Amino acid sequence: MIVGAGSGNAVVDERFSHLDVAVIDEGPFGGTCLNRGCIPSKMLVHVADLIDTIRDAGRFGVEARPGRVDWPAVRERVFGRLDQEAAEGEQGRRSSANVDVFKGRARFTGDRTLTVGTGADTVTVRGEQVVVAVGSRPAVPPPVRDGGLPYETSDTVMRLDRPPRHLAVLGGGYIAAELAHVFHAAGSRITVIEQEDTLLPAQDETVAAACTAIASERYDVRTGAALTRVEGEPGRLRLVLDDGPAVEADTLLVAVGRTLNSDRIDAGRAGIDLHDDGRIVVDAFQRTSAAGVFALGDVSTPFPLKHVANREAHVVAHNLLHPDAPIRTSHEAVPAAVFTHPQIAQVGRTEQQCRQEGLDYAVSVRRFADTAYGWALEDTTGFCKVLADRRTGLLLGAHILGPQAASLIQPLVIAMSLDIKALDLARSPLWIHPAPTEVVSNALRDLDLGDRKP
Repeated sequence: MIVGAGSGNAVVDERFSHLDVAVIDEGPFGGTCLNRGCIPSKMLVHVADLIDTIRDAGRFGVEARPGRVDWPAVRERVFGRLDQEAAEGEQGRRSSANVDVFKGRARFTGDRTLTVGTGADTVTVRGEQVVVAVGSRPAVPPPVRDGGLPYETSDTVMRLDRPPRHLAVLGGGYIAAELAHVFHAAGSRITVIEQEDTLLPAQDETVAAACTAIASERYDVRTGAALTRVEGEPGRLRLVLDDGPAVEADTLLVAVGRTLNSDRIDAGRAGIDLHDDGRIVVDAFQRTSAAGVFALGDVSTPFPLKHVANREAHVVAHNLLHPDAPIRTSHEAVPAAVFTHPQIAQVGRTEQQCRQEGLDYAVSVRRFADTAYGWALEDTTGFCKVLADRRTGLLLGAHILGPQAASLIQPLVIAMSLDIKALDLARSPLWIHPAPTEVVSNALRDLDLGDRKP
């Protein structure tokens, strides 16, 4: 049984054709990523990037101005395709001779046994092996939940009929940052409310500070402020903060984090242990504490990212088919990106984590503006920051803010995954000139690791 038709659905392929399979999900196939998360948001971010490129064209001597954003056409381009993908994914499973699809919320009632649905439509399903991949959902804090006034989350805001006039974004993490970018480009006035002192507080301190400064030039940014209550009426909201004046907006986007769906499956009845934060406890082979039950994705991983869930699904598939020769999941050198303007990408430790761990590290920061391709881009804010262990010469972390950051981080991910020393990475391969990658090679070369060879 596969509980969750997001990344869990990727477990089953033609190798399972000799087995009877049940796929259970209450929502559209494809999970959060396809329907409400990374794919639609990036399709909208691309539109926002186009708008920003046109707006900035004057810096390059090009006379251009953005036209009217046809939001219904933009939305239809995104969800007209993705809704079809979800429907076809479900139909593909239903047409498989060995697969049964059950729609509804699943709850464990005992060892590898679940009920699906409610009331008269409830069915009981039991499997010899179970994969739990039920994901997560947007968290809604009490001042919003108890206020009785309408609000949006990442599940709903991308399907709005029109961009808000004034969008208040509660939260300063990556979801908040990306959706603020989308709706600002589409014409909304943006106010961002974050209780920490910077936006993107989980990022490296240099990145977080730079992002906060950049965002403050575009939006009304309220850091160090917490929401105490929501007043007003639909379309005329008043957000009262514990510090500073209230925020008046027609639409509120709640983006303060996510809640794990482990609280909806009665895991304890199946003998499935949970961490204190609600994550399902799994070992290196993705096995839970219950015999025959595996878990993957947001509901169990310390890295709630789609590419991590995909890797975990690969491990689970192998281990289901080859229990005598299982493989392990590696969570070393996990990269992540934030698709704002400019882009952000990271892998490994932040500088504040290096300090907290008492590591002996070297740090180097090089700007896009100091490279020839940076001149071509007229970039004034981007940089690459790398951190390396002085003893071993190995990278501890890397952080890029700037154009194509999500792609530029990859050689650093490879180096950390394969234990390639930072200066070997800088000196051994040829780096194309002029190209954006020079900001990476320059940062690596500038690391002070006691090796001054050219």
